[in-house]
Amino acid sequence: MTYSVGGSYFESCNCDAICPCRMVDGAPGGRSTHGICFGALAWLVEDGHVGEVDVSGLAAVLVVRYDDDEAGSPWTIVLHVDAAGNERQQAALADVFLGRLGGPKVGALPWVRKARHLLEVRTDAIELVPDGDGYVLRVGDAVRARATRPASPDSTVRCGIPGYDEPGRELLADELVVHDDPFSWELTENCAFASRFAYASE
Repeated sequence: MTYSVGGSYFESCNCDAICPCRMVDGAPGGRSTHGICFGALAWLVEDGHVGEVDVSGLAAVLVVRYDDDEAGSPWTIVLHVDAAGNERQQAALADVFLGRLGGPKVGALPWVRKARHLLEVRTDAIELVPDGDGYVLRVGDAVRARATRPASPDSTVRCGIPGYDEPGRELLADELVVHDDPFSWELTENCAFASRFAYASE
């Protein structure tokens, strides 16, 4: 099945800014700050289709955790799909962001190319709203994140999830609050990142 989705990308995790996973001024990244990384990754599809299903205006959020020192460092994940979509649209979002439909950029995502533990696909109201240099993210009662301040205005920062071809902005998080069984944490002053994304089947 062919697909093409693109729009806004926002993430926040427990690493220190600039997240060591990023590419900074062309230098590749490495291990996470604390060895165990957890956070939330959000995509707002501003324009997109999956086969004949229009998913424009809908969002998906991945809540994640992994350990650099666990063999293969598999990602444990919960995927949230937008309650504003119908069942076909929600299924299409899950197929794309879980890598079921392939594609060069999606195939390189760590929870797609490596072993993973998918705990559940959940349906929630999702909001991703621009604020300052970043965004406010809300996912039902499960996730609340806000990052508006640039962490390193003089560096060129890129992330492998939207793709290293997409420039972005490293941010300091005002908050990252997750209560999304089995995940639970409340952080401030951790890292965040805002960019664009464009994924396609070819």
